[in-house]
Amino acid sequence: MIPFVTALGVAASGVAAFHLLGLPLPWLLGPILACLLASLAGVPMRGNKMLGDGMRTILGVAVGATFTVSLLISMGAMWPTLVLIPVMVLAIGAVGVPYFQRLWGFDFQTSYYSAMPGGFQDMVLFGEEAGADVRALSLIHATRVMVIVVVLPFLLKWAWDADLGNPPGKPAASIPASQLALMLFCAIVGWQVAKRVGMFGASILGPLILAAGCALTGLLQYRPPAEAVWAAQFFIGMGVGTKYGGVTMAEVRTSVTAALGFCVVLIILTIIMAEVIHLLGLAPPMETILAFAPGGQAELTVLALIVGADMAFVVAHHVLRIFVVIIGAPLFARLFKTAATDP
Repeated sequence: MIPFVTALGVAASGVAAFHLLGLPLPWLLGPILACLLASLAGVPMRGNKMLGDGMRTILGVAVGATFTVSLLISMGAMWPTLVLIPVMVLAIGAVGVPYFQRLWGFDFQTSYYSAMPGGFQDMVLFGEEAGADVRALSLIHATRVMVIVVVLPFLLKWAWDADLGNPPGKPAASIPASQLALMLFCAIVGWQVAKRVGMFGASILGPLILAAGCALTGLLQYRPPAEAVWAAQFFIGMGVGTKYGGVTMAEVRTSVTAALGFCVVLIILTIIMAEVIHLLGLAPPMETILAFAPGGQAELTVLALIVGADMAFVVAHHVLRIFVVIIGAPLFARLFKTAATDP
């Protein structure tokens, strides 16, 4: 209990510092960086998975509430960029596996599951079952999510002058109580039903699907209030930062440094893909960056929500990316291992 309370205090100090310094996304980036620095300094902290998943349900409802019939119809036109998601995953694996294996000396299992841009928990679980170094996997994926979510806002601001100060929703006091109750229903029931049927990303996709159904039928007419989205940013950011708990300098020199180098590769690949899509006229550049950046689904949903991006476009591409990685992981692992061992 004490490590969790400590994490809350550190995360809150990060929010305060970001507000005082006028830095962007204080409720998300403040907790991430404050908890990261405290973890590296040896402060014992711990997140809460149940609470973190609960906060993700807010994002699912926020995305689902944006669905309309016309938006649903327009999703059929996304196929030219959706088919590029598997290409992006293969490119990341083709570069990432030899990067971790040959340059940093990790074994194949650790290299493969470190390179795959899937969900944090899924990649660690798959890697553990395959005999990979679980601690290295955890640090590499935590660093991937952290770097992408920290760098991306500044890239969006620099390249497209994105307004990162937009309130993520209306104040709770301005939303009818019946609508707030319906959002809570969509969040809890959608999450638990999706969890029971074994859906990946249940805490986001379950509420998203149920909220979308309510929005399409006209029952749900509002998005979650700003206060709820800020709370989601706070706890998601805290969860990212506390994953560095107990990290040693030896791990910083190997796993974390290797992950930082890989993040540079990921950002370059994302920019190249976005430029290709932009030149072909398939999608707007800002939405493309948000859709193809291999960060955490929850964190990038927050960014898309704040900058006013096309939520359906961004979420559809991330869901497909996670699906491709999870479903294709065993097959891709065999292919890469065969290629790596061929003379």
